[in-house]
Amino acid sequence: MAPCYGKSHSLGEYVFDHGWAEAFERAGGRYYPKLQVAVPFTPATGRRLLVRPGPGAETARRGLVAGLRALRREIDASSVHVTFLPQEEWHFLAEEGFLLRTDRQFHWANEGYQTFEDFLAALSARKRKAIRRERRDALAAGITVELLTGSDLTEAHWDAFFAFYQDTGSRKWGRPYLPRAFFSLVGERMADRILLVMARRDGRYIAGALNFIGESTLYGRNWGAIEHHPFLHFELCYYQAIDFAIRHGLARVEAGAQGEHKLARGYRPTLTYSAHDIAHPGLRRAVADYLERERAAIAAEVEVLAEELPYRHSGTGDA
Repeated sequence: MAPCYGKSHSLGEYVFDHGWAEAFERAGGRYYPKLQVAVPFTPATGRRLLVRPGPGAETARRGLVAGLRALRREIDASSVHVTFLPQEEWHFLAEEGFLLRTDRQFHWANEGYQTFEDFLAALSARKRKAIRRERRDALAAGITVELLTGSDLTEAHWDAFFAFYQDTGSRKWGRPYLPRAFFSLVGERMADRILLVMARRDGRYIAGALNFIGESTLYGRNWGAIEHHPFLHFELCYYQAIDFAIRHGLARVEAGAQGEHKLARGYRPTLTYSAHDIAHPGLRRAVADYLERERAAIAAEVEVLAEELPYRHSGTGDA
């Protein structure tokens, strides 16, 4: 099995192929529909070719690839895109003729810390002071923070969070895509896997960050606010997530896509992987050439970014 969607656009994917579509259509081609193998609106890595481990797994995966290509032909789609897959599946799809793409996110790694102060102790003195100052200033206006999960979550919390999501999404992205009903549904069906971090001031909620709790990873997904306060975004999305992960023994925090500002907060540049099967020979050659250069650029960028991490043993940070 593979989670597969026929799409007439490239919105909500976090692996951007708009340029490929525009170039192909300017040349007279038809890029849409395309097939997308992914978890919708979720830039989190996970298995995409869902086969039972064992002696027949390789054959089953090849069968899935053949099925995807047959479906592409059946609906006259231009391409198949498998996004945010594990590196092992990425290499397998390369053997099957898919084109390989990389990108980078920023993930925090738990190095066996027992407390948030243990994490701070691993940073350079300058960065420790900066984070302590940011956390203090974030709450300076009389703001308090609540962490909500399980039965603590109510429709009133989702009403407030949806207002934050709509306001911030409209200003930053232009099209918030999740309806209000989505939040009630996840609250009903997976409340114990949700961490909602909410900020309150003068008796009302003013900002929040939505996270999902995995077996070993905390996944940061959405953030919003109806009041601006310096560093409040960092406090709710990054520092509270780190603190929660430490207290609950989680190995990682994945704070969503993009954001070089996460480096200074201890989030490390981490490669993500996608694989693309394009039917038209001319478009395939052009994309293959582009991806070869892009992979080299991403690898070089990750090396440079790693030198800017705030940890005492990295870059030129002071002790």
